[in-house]
Amino acid sequence: MKNILAFAGSNSKTSINKQLATFAGASIEGANLTILDLNDFNLPLYGIDLENEKGIPKDAETFLDYIKSSDGIILSLAEHNGAYATVFKNLLDWLSRIDGKLWNDKPMLLMATSPGGRGGQSVLEIAKERFPRHNANIVSTFSLPSFNDNFSEEGIKDETLNKALNQAIKTFKDNI
Repeated sequence: MKNILAFAGSNSKTSINKQLATFAGASIEGANLTILDLNDFNLPLYGIDLENEKGIPKDAETFLDYIKSSDGIILSLAEHNGAYATVFKNLLDWLSRIDGKLWNDKPMLLMATSPGGRGGQSVLEIAKERFPRHNANIVSTFSLPSFNDNFSEEGIKDETLNKALNQAIKTFKDNI
């Protein structure tokens, strides 16, 4: 049984990106799905002085252990002002201090969604360019525009978007 790690690059308690990552992960039959919430990891704002004084927080090490023990990663990024949400960037900063190749070549389904019509495409482009430098193996991507219009607990309402998500999930599953 494959171990899938799913999480959102958001700390919103009602994160639409967490909803999308959870939905995608739950659709992979026969997998052991672990869903993480960034709110469960206490990571102070990264700074070199803080790291030198107090070291790496245990929660950063724990998060990295989840990545290392997974067979694949489903990550849906929130977009704030065209880039990563601060909470995700902070996580990335801490993890990269432990291991610069933090994604450990794990197959990744990289996604984003937003209430707007671009579906987080700006943050997706940033991540697609940056993550491979941290040893990401991005095997498929998906962007869901207009989340509130296109998503329900039963799935993606728009048939073209639904087919695109299903193909992204299939490609991911084929690579884990």
